Amino acid sequence: MAGARRATSRLERGPARVPCALGSGLAPRAAPGTAQRRPTLVPTPLTPGLARSPGLRPGPWRHPRGQNRRPGGRAARRGGGASTRPQPGVRRGWGRSRTAAARPRETLSQPPPRAPPAQCSCAPPSLYSRGGSGAFSTRAQPGGSDSGPSIPLATMSASWILVLCLGVCLLLLTEPAGSEGAVPIAITCFTRGLDIRKEKADVLCPGGCSLEEFSVFGNIVYASVSSICGAAIHRGVISKSGGPVRIYSLPGRENYSSVVANGIQSQTLSRWSASFTVTKGKSGSQEATGQAASTARPATGKRLKKTPEKKTGNKDCKADIAFLIDGSFNIGQRRFNLQKNFVGKVALMLGIGTEGPHVGLVQASEHPKIEFYLKNFTSAKDVLFAIKEVGFRGGNSNTGKALKHTAQKFFTTDAGVRKGIPKVVVVFIDGWPSDDIEEAGIVAREFGVNVFIVSVAKPIPEELGMVQDVAFIDKAVCRSNGFFSYHMPNWFGTTKYVKPLVQKLCSHEQMMCSKTCYNSVNIAFLIDGSSSVGDSNFRLMLEFVSNIAKTFEISDIGAKIAAVQFTYDQHMEFGFTDYTTKENVLAVIRNIRYMSGGTATGDAISFTVRNVFGPVRDSPNKNFLVIVTDGQSYDDVRGPAAAAHDAGITIFSVGVAWAPLDDLKDMASKPKESHAFFTREFTGLEPIVSDVIRGICRDFLESQQ
Repeated sequence: MAGARRATSRLERGPARVPCALGSGLAPRAAPGTAQRRPTLVPTPLTPGLARSPGLRPGPWRHPRGQNRRPGGRAARRGGGASTRPQPGVRRGWGRSRTAAARPRETLSQPPPRAPPAQCSCAPPSLYSRGGSGAFSTRAQPGGSDSGPSIPLATMSASWILVLCLGVCLLLLTEPAGSEGAVPIAITCFTRGLDIRKEKADVLCPGGCSLEEFSVFGNIVYASVSSICGAAIHRGVISKSGGPVRIYSLPGRENYSSVVANGIQSQTLSRWSASFTVTKGKSGSQEATGQAASTARPATGKRLKKTPEKKTGNKDCKADIAFLIDGSFNIGQRRFNLQKNFVGKVALMLGIGTEGPHVGLVQASEHPKIEFYLKNFTSAKDVLFAIKEVGFRGGNSNTGKALKHTAQKFFTTDAGVRKGIPKVVVVFIDGWPSDDIEEAGIVAREFGVNVFIVSVAKPIPEELGMVQDVAFIDKAVCRSNGFFSYHMPNWFGTTKYVKPLVQKLCSHEQMMCSKTCYNSVNIAFLIDGSSSVGDSNFRLMLEFVSNIAKTFEISDIGAKIAAVQFTYDQHMEFGFTDYTTKENVLAVIRNIRYMSGGTATGDAISFTVRNVFGPVRDSPNKNFLVIVTDGQSYDDVRGPAAAAHDAGITIFSVGVAWAPLDDLKDMASKPKESHAFFTREFTGLEPIVSDVIRGICRDFLESQQ
């Protein structure tokens, strides 16, 4: 009765505060307004008791139907009686018994509902009463039944209860890592999307990054190889001063578009395995700086890793190389993958870097496709990733079409071609090409591209009837001297062929096709300024000269242009060394003033040979003279023209209106038919531009044989 009176008095006082010590069998106090189950003590062999509450589940799982039962009832466990027979209406569980009707049904698929975050209250030991059996018991809850099993005093001291209580409170109240309040991860200007291995992450971009150094592929959705900060600036999420960015990982896709936005030119990419997009991130406590900083964790005493710098690469192997791989049905999917592995090994051994070789990839099939350009990747790791992502296209092996496309479209300044660096195409042919490759080889040589051909599985005698040109290799390579051709018997065991091919690609002194008609010529224009021309027609003649001049790569080490206007007298408008940029040359041509007077073409030729070509007689460039006149000369042209021919100067003569055809042929170099041109009207000069340019390149190539 005394015990009952004590319990009643406690109920009258109101709800009791319950300690939340781990192992005490007591649950944390629920938030105000939240219903909470009565704490139940479940003694186990390992712990004095575990709370069966919404917040803490018992360690050993109890089957809902009472399996794994422990023999003996409450009386047996307390030493009072030996009978283990259960009483009617009572189910016996592990470590306790309660009325089956009062016990809620629990299954593994239906765990008890979780309460809102608990508010811990650690009560001192004085809140517990010592019962007649020497045990601490919980305070009764309003509306609850009698108290549950007791905890022996000897098994846990009051101090341990307090310590464990504080520990559980810390676990419950501590905010999990990676929550919304987490500090953004500080990254560098060159951190890529693939470097962040999370579906969603907040990062902090530094300020002061150079926009020209960003590599960005796509628009809105970016390939994971893109710079995160570059994509954020391109998207308009942050400015050049940096700031917080949230990145979301997305699946890979095809055809990443190229768009100019916020000062950044994104690049096209045919395919990549993963993507990401960016939005405005939440501000953290860090400031945007130029280097990555530590985030949530305190300093551990370890030295921070330095930001990796871009590798310069193999400086002894400077070359701009395009790998033209076979993607036709001739090679098939399996050998196509072996081909990619070989190309990857070659790229790795080349030593790709900012100051070393740069590589790109073109796939030849029914229609050629540029997979990536020279400027897209400047590290071997990125190139290997890009090669791995290239998919098999199929179709006919139109290698000639692909080679011509590569020579004309791949090696451009916008695509990353560097000035003064040899341009190389490595063509992989499995079997033989489906189209004519000779013409493509000529175009490549005209553009200064050194063509290497790696042939695999040459056609056997029975297959030669299907080959358009048996000697297709010698007609396509830069020179048919054996240096530019390479053969492998098959695609298996190709590792031993990697190093010899790399040595060829790095032999700059052997790149004989690097010198082209566009960068290795001196062209002088001899312009008729006589009174029969007239001012308006004179402007058409200057336009003709400009259209030819702008085709060539004018520089101090490249092509050079000069101009002389003549009547009875001669006037040097500018010489070969006066202007070394295309812009300046074209500007001065436009500003040439019309002289007007007679026509002395012979004297003008002699003047030009002596005063224009004389100072550059030791130049390695080939010399050309283009004469434009509209009438018959008052002096002899045959002698001065012959002297110019003997000096190694190739002459193209262009006549308009009343210019005698005999004079034009006397001045022109041999063969006369391809070096002399005539048109009745000054407007007819425009179609002759391409004929003169083609003739200059043809003569240049013949001189290099």
